Amino acid sequence: MADVPTTGGQRLRPGVVFGDSYKALVAACKAGHYALPAVNVTSTNTINAVLEAAAANKSDVIIQLSNSGARFYAGEACPDAERARALGAISAAQHVHLLAEQYGICVVMHTDHASRKFVPWVDAMVDSGAEYFRTHGRPLFTSHMLDLSEEPLEKNLDECVRVLQRLAPLGMSLELELGVTGGEEDGIGREYDDSADNARLYTQPEDVLYAYDRLSPLGSFSVAASFGNVHGVYAPGNVRLRPEILRASQEMVAKRHGLGPNPLDLVFHGGSGSEKDKIHQAVQYGVFKMNIDTDTQFAFARPIGDYVTKNKPAFEHQIDPDTKAPYKKQYDPRKWLRVGEKGIVERLAEAFADLGSAGRSLAQR
Repeated sequence: MADVPTTGGQRLRPGVVFGDSYKALVAACKAGHYALPAVNVTSTNTINAVLEAAAANKSDVIIQLSNSGARFYAGEACPDAERARALGAISAAQHVHLLAEQYGICVVMHTDHASRKFVPWVDAMVDSGAEYFRTHGRPLFTSHMLDLSEEPLEKNLDECVRVLQRLAPLGMSLELELGVTGGEEDGIGREYDDSADNARLYTQPEDVLYAYDRLSPLGSFSVAASFGNVHGVYAPGNVRLRPEILRASQEMVAKRHGLGPNPLDLVFHGGSGSEKDKIHQAVQYGVFKMNIDTDTQFAFARPIGDYVTKNKPAFEHQIDPDTKAPYKKQYDPRKWLRVGEKGIVERLAEAFADLGSAGRSLAQR
């Protein structure tokens, strides 16, 4: 399915975006000072809930999988765990390709944090993506992420250069991380320390400029710059977000290269539980994507827990011991999984509103 023209109002064909359509979507977010939620998924239920929420709010959206989320999608009993990570992500991407157009919104299909030990996972997906591209004329994923932020900057960027050189011919983008996001996500953990002199939690603008110098000639990329953000949820006041670091990075790159405002495509990791005013500031400084995982996990789990509590006998007996009435309608997985899906839809409505993307889908209707 080819891209549609992006000039004159920038309307795009609904479905998974890539290449010029992806660039047009990012540009529209930055020009309109809004961002898209990037939601981690683990199943068809969570994917379908994200698509439903995006369609209901007339917003485009980013769907992404971590390595463990991808493995879970393939099935925890899949014999080869390493292969399962690739197969799960590929299967999920095919699911999104099949359905996204039907929901009438644009979707960025992405994979999340890949530390050094998971670089082979990325390479395996790129291999499959290249084959998909040869068959369909479009990539399977919009973008992949490398998180080598714990390594020396030079090694981080050397690997980013190698991978971006593979992605660019397929019309794909790369996301990289500079600085270390605190907290833990999918087994990738960093101790959170909010001390003012903790430079590891705050990306240095000079590093961002160096990354831009090395990667911009090669292809499309975005930067997950750390400005005190933390994976997971922390008590209010315990996380010191400093969006001004994003502004400083944008200004340094723009000045050095004679560019307009906000030339960088920036990403906000650890968005769950963040202060709304800090979210809005980050968006003003060129953030087009905010990750949300912890909040949507809870939004899925809580209503299911309430349902099980309310219908406790149905989860203990198939037939009521006293009345002999069957409980099948109560314990049918479609009942309680649907309750969880609705929880995600409700939470994402809040996210679309917070990020200003509601009602702003670029998809043709």
